[in-house]
Amino acid sequence: MSPQILNTAKPTPTPPPSSSPRHHASPPLPKLLGRRAAAAAIAIAAAPALLSVSPASSKAEEAVDAAAAAAPGPCVAELPVTAKAFLDVSIGGEPAGRITVGLFGDAAPAGASRFLSLVTGVGYRRKEFVKIVPGYVQHAGVVSYPAVPAATDRLAAEADALLARCGGVVHGAAGAVSIVVRDPSLPPPKPKLVARGGKLEVEEEQVGVAPNGTEFVITTKEAPELDASAVMVGRVLDGMDVVEKIAAVPTVKDNAGSPYFRVAKLIGDKRAVVAERGFNRPYTKILVTNCGVLN
Repeated sequence: MSPQILNTAKPTPTPPPSSSPRHHASPPLPKLLGRRAAAAAIAIAAAPALLSVSPASSKAEEAVDAAAAAAPGPCVAELPVTAKAFLDVSIGGEPAGRITVGLFGDAAPAGASRFLSLVTGVGYRRKEFVKIVPGYVQHAGVVSYPAVPAATDRLAAEADALLARCGGVVHGAAGAVSIVVRDPSLPPPKPKLVARGGKLEVEEEQVGVAPNGTEFVITTKEAPELDASAVMVGRVLDGMDVVEKIAAVPTVKDNAGSPYFRVAKLIGDKRAVVAERGFNRPYTKILVTNCGVLN
C-alpha cells in the first residue's frame, strides 16, 4: 500500500462540513495499486475501527485457558493409592484373568474401606456382573447387605467432595472403580399417613429400592453419568484387558426407547418393570471367582 494511506501518526484534519448538499467525489486511486488493493486501502482509511482487531496471541491464550478449565482434575491417574485388591473373573465358566485395583484410602476413606471389607470376606466372591453398557460394566454387589442411611449418606458425601476436588469431572477416563451410592432414576419419597399406637403419623415412603452401597462399576471410557450416582474408590492398576473382555460380552438389548415399552411403563404394567431389569444384562454368566487384598 502507499505510505500516504498507512501513515496514521499524523492524521489529516477533517475538513469542515460543506453547506452544499452534494457529496464530494472520492479521491483518485494511486496508480501503483491494483483495483482490489486500492479498494481495501480506502476501506481501511475510511474505517479505522477495523484496525482494532484482537491479536491472535490473545485468542490463543483464551483457548488455552478454556481447555485448562475443562480438563478433569487429578481423579483417576493422580490420586495416591493406599491399598491394593484383586478380583479374579470367569466368563462362561472359563477363567478370564485378574483385575488389580488400587484404592484411594486418603481421598475416599469410607468408600475404600467398604470395598476392602467386601473383597476380604465372602462379599464379592461368587457374585455376578449384571450390567454392561457403553462406558462401564457393573457388578451386582451383595444383596444381603442392608441399605443403612448413615453409611450411604457418608459415601454420597465423599462422592460430592471428590466431584468438587476433581473440577466437576470424576469419571472422565477408563479404569475408574466406583461404588454405586445413589439411583438418580428413583423418584423422591412421598408422604404417607400411617396409624401407630392409635395415632396418625406421616412418614416418607420410598418407591423402588435404593442402592445399598455394595454394587461397583468399572469404567471402560468416559462415563460422566456416573458422577451423580457413584463414589470413586480406586482405579485399575492391572487387568484392563479383563475389563474389556467383560465389556465385549453380548447383552440383552435395551428397548427403553420403544413406544410399546413406554406405554406399558406409563400405565404401570409390571411386565415392563421386569423387562427393564433385564436390559443390558449379559447373556453369559460373569463371576468374581475369587477376591482379596494384595500385600
